[in-house]
Amino acid sequence: MNANSNFNETESNKNIKKGALVSYLSIFINVLAGLLYTPWMIKQIGQEDFGLYTLAISLISIFLFDFGLGQAISRFLSKYLAEKKYNKINKMLGITYKVYLLIDVLILVTLIVVFINIEYIFNEFTPDEITKFKVVYIIAAVFSVISFPFLTLNGILTAYEKFFQLKLYDLLNRIFSISLIIIALLNDMGLYSLVTANAVSGIITIILKYVTIKRTTSVEVEFKYINKYMMREIFSFSSWSAVVGIAQRLIFNITPSIIGMVSGAKNIAIFGISSSLEGYIYTLANALNSLFLPKVSRIITREDSSQKILSLMIKVGRIQLYVISIVIIGFILLGKDFIYLWVGEEFSLSYWSTILMILPAMFYLPQEIGITAIIALNKVKLQAMVFILMAITNVCLAFIFSWKWGVVGASLSIFISYTIRNIGLNLIYHRVLKLDMIEFFKQTYCKIFPLLLFILIFNYFVFMLMPKVSWVLLLLKGTMLLISYTIIVWVISFNEFEKKLVKSSFNKVINLIKRN
Repeated sequence: MNANSNFNETESNKNIKKGALVSYLSIFINVLAGLLYTPWMIKQIGQEDFGLYTLAISLISIFLFDFGLGQAISRFLSKYLAEKKYNKINKMLGITYKVYLLIDVLILVTLIVVFINIEYIFNEFTPDEITKFKVVYIIAAVFSVISFPFLTLNGILTAYEKFFQLKLYDLLNRIFSISLIIIALLNDMGLYSLVTANAVSGIITIILKYVTIKRTTSVEVEFKYINKYMMREIFSFSSWSAVVGIAQRLIFNITPSIIGMVSGAKNIAIFGISSSLEGYIYTLANALNSLFLPKVSRIITREDSSQKILSLMIKVGRIQLYVISIVIIGFILLGKDFIYLWVGEEFSLSYWSTILMILPAMFYLPQEIGITAIIALNKVKLQAMVFILMAITNVCLAFIFSWKWGVVGASLSIFISYTIRNIGLNLIYHRVLKLDMIEFFKQTYCKIFPLLLFILIFNYFVFMLMPKVSWVLLLLKGTMLLISYTIIVWVISFNEFEKKLVKSSFNKVINLIKRN
């Protein structure tokens, strides 16, 4: 039994490492491509059309989520696999797929109602903007309805620890999308083609994930199966996960709509740049967190699980803090010049907007093993309560602040809402999950933060001696920051585990290059 357990953990660690490697490759391509073609896209289609594109994607995303059923699939499948109750997997999927199809019909009806009332919802838009937005909305809405039932695929791949395939297909999705968008822009195909490109690449990705599940797992959905107890158990979990999902969409997905109601399309475009930059930073630091649910699910079946989860949380949290810190420090020091060079002076407010949105992530992302533990321990109801408070705060403040201060006001609303979320989640980790968060803060923030503050202040004064703005100088400053950051944290902050991890990863990359 111990041998099998060790084998499972070894395989799990390998799968996590493979998934992490592809995740970071995907992030690198995603960020690089976004940075390169976003200003070109704005130049090709115009600031107003870019605002409409941002609005369409964000509005459809409000509806395109799985109401907690994806998390339910990951959680229960991981649980059944850990307990070796394989017969329950197909039965559970049979129940969830029927629910997905029912929800899909409701989404279709809702999207039709929204379409009929577009003129009344976005009364700040010109007639031409309304006409364009309706076409974009239809394309995105059709894709949403088609793809919704297949959101289950991610949950299945996660539960079976097919992290490499899952992250690889997400990477291919981004590559397909970018390639199609570039082709469309080169041929002056305009706004509509951009949304169509996202839809086509999304459908190709769905097919790849479906084929992988059919070929590499024993999943056979039992559509005829009905079990009231299992359905109640799934809904008890997924209903609160759905509340969490809705609350999350009342941040970035709803904010462009609020800005559109009180400020117009240009401010949406500025917010779109800020949210894109925030998304890059979030994705970079969040790449590892989705890979740990099966591992945490196995940990909680053993004694002293709180201590083991805390140990994992500290290990992962410190690494996440290193990653996100260099990005946030880099943006604080260089972001203003970068935005000016990247998309122009008319987007200068994006700098302050982005800073307000990314600062809370420094506390949220390094703790996301705690979120994974909440899911594994089925304490999602408490998480949902925190997220409801976060969402209500954002919606209320966003209308007031956006009306007064435009895009910066909307970002301030998000900053306050995210800070409330962070405080609430830490109370859950400490009081309910019995994770010693005081020890977590001692081992992560207390040990690393003073060093980060020194790096920020030191480089700030150095960069003051180089006031000119150019791509060459920006690259030089970024290189100087990266070198100073790496040397200082390696010598002063890294522990033996972290040094060994970096050396091991570096050696693997070198060996891979040599073999090729």
